[in-house]
Amino acid sequence: MSEPKVASFPAIRGALKFYQIASIITGVMLLLLVTEMVLKYTPIRLELFLGGSGGFLWLADVVEGPKGLESTGDGVNLSLSILIVHGWFYVVYLFACFRMWSLMRWPFLRFILLALGGVIPLLSFFMEVRVARDVKAYLATREENGPSTGSGTQAGSEAQAISTTEGTR
Repeated sequence: MSEPKVASFPAIRGALKFYQIASIITGVMLLLLVTEMVLKYTPIRLELFLGGSGGFLWLADVVEGPKGLESTGDGVNLSLSILIVHGWFYVVYLFACFRMWSLMRWPFLRFILLALGGVIPLLSFFMEVRVARDVKAYLATREENGPSTGSGTQAGSEAQAISTTEGTR
C-alpha cells in the first residue's frame, strides 16, 4: 500500500483533529444511548423527559401497550432525542473515519475497525487515542526523514524533466 504524500500532511492534521472531536462526541452519545436503552428495556422501564408535567428534567414510566412499549410522559422525550442525535452524528463520525482512512491510505480493515467505534461502547475513546498517537508518530517520522519518500520522487522527476527540456533548446 502506498504512503501519504508530504503535500497532504496539513490535510491529515486537519482530518485528525476532526476525527478526534467526532469520536469523542460519538462516544459520549453512544454511552448516553446505552444508558437510555438500559433504562427503557430492562425492568426499570423509564424514559427521560424535558419539561412537561414532571418538571424540568424527569423520568417517566414506560408501559406495555397495544403497539409495544409506550411512554407515559409528556414534554420533550430526551431518550428519543439521544437516539436521533447519535444516529445522525454517527454519519458525521463515519465521514471523519473515511477521511482519516483515505488520507492515511490504510487497509480497509482499519476503516472497519474505526467505524465500529461508533457502535461498540467505549471503543471510540480507545481508537481516538491510538489513531492520534499513530498518525502523529507517522507524520513526525516522515518529516524527520525529509521528503525522500512519497512526493519527493515526483519532485525529482519534474526537476529532471525541466533540465532535459532546457538542454534541448
